[in-house]
Amino acid sequence: MRIKSALAAAAIVTLAAACGGGGGGEPAAPGEPVKLDFLSLAWQKESVAANKELVNEWNKAHPDIQVTYVQGSWDNVNDQLVTQFAGGTAPDVIHNDSPALAGFASDGYLLDLSAKLPAELKSDIPQSAWDTVTFTGGEGEQGVYGVPFLQESQVIIANKKLLDESGVRVPTPEEPWTWDEFSEAAKKMTKDGQYGVAWAMKSPVNKTLNLALNFGGTFFQTTDGNTTVKVGPEEREVLQRIHDQLYKDKSADPAALGQGTADPLPAFFQGKFAMLPTGVYLRQQVVEQAPDDFEWVTLPAPKGTSAQQGAVSQTLSIAQESEHPDEAMQFISFFLNAANQAKLAKGDWLLPASQKAAADPAMTTQENGWDVATASAKNLVVAPFLKVNGYDEWRSKVATPVLQEYFADKITLDEVAKRLVEEGNQVLERYHR
Repeated sequence: MRIKSALAAAAIVTLAAACGGGGGGEPAAPGEPVKLDFLSLAWQKESVAANKELVNEWNKAHPDIQVTYVQGSWDNVNDQLVTQFAGGTAPDVIHNDSPALAGFASDGYLLDLSAKLPAELKSDIPQSAWDTVTFTGGEGEQGVYGVPFLQESQVIIANKKLLDESGVRVPTPEEPWTWDEFSEAAKKMTKDGQYGVAWAMKSPVNKTLNLALNFGGTFFQTTDGNTTVKVGPEEREVLQRIHDQLYKDKSADPAALGQGTADPLPAFFQGKFAMLPTGVYLRQQVVEQAPDDFEWVTLPAPKGTSAQQGAVSQTLSIAQESEHPDEAMQFISFFLNAANQAKLAKGDWLLPASQKAAADPAMTTQENGWDVATASAKNLVVAPFLKVNGYDEWRSKVATPVLQEYFADKITLDEVAKRLVEEGNQVLERYHR
């Protein structure tokens, strides 16, 4: 999920101060309300407002269980939590993303929620989402260490005028483009200094690995509990196709390669390229920044042998040390009911994990591509690499620089495979001990 730097340093100070003095872990005095601290990582204006509104709604209806909203930042949350867990000052209810839960669960810092999940909440969220929060805990047994509530998928945001002029078939969630059709469409939209597509590859790993599942590419294999890197034909497919758009078809704008997710938008609005493969949340910035006369549409991501994409969930967990786990679960159940998940998804421009929320009219309207975005949730499966111990280090130290070199055409795909495997296994080896 997104790691954002949108919050100011003041928010970090607030987090340390609000959670640093014992948090909500203190038992309530007789006659006093139970007090819970809720660490939220919401950062977009609409999302923060939705979070605070729900906390206020809860507090008005539950004078005996009062929740304090604590603003955190994606930038430093995991370092902050390590300190708080070690010091016994962690908040009761913790917002994070699913990859971060594995380490905290195995260290015994998070509560296994399996026995506490209300039936309605459990049944409303599909198993594929629960899979993203199921890990081995400190006792060596599988448990559920968070409630998944927001997910992200990859879509294509397209310039409607350039799409219409190309004459290509417009893909739908029911009939997305194949990767071959996507490549042909990009070529048809490439002319007179205008490119068909732009791939923002400053952070190339999660995007390409999630899309690699289109062809069954997992990048890791586990035998007898020992995980190693693999880069076979399935893993190479999406990498090769993106590279071909850049250097064979010349239908991809090379100027976007070193850019972050939102950086290509000014050129996109100017018509310098027609399509931008991106996460669903970028639609918000398109709405906010596009010129008044700019028309755009949301298209589903292309499919390979399947349309599967890797899923990462935003989650709410309960600290193992919380003095009030039952009350914390009551709050989570309210906060993440179907109606509230729809509000939170709308505020964050992401996909609700709740099946009832996904059916909300606000989630299925054609306006701003919500219908296409929400439909993409059916293709989300747990990303295998997010279960790999050592994945974060492999991503940052090995895969990111290697893929950046490949997309800059400095090394071959064979070299990519060799380095991802050899250097990657050296990283993973340390996590086996």
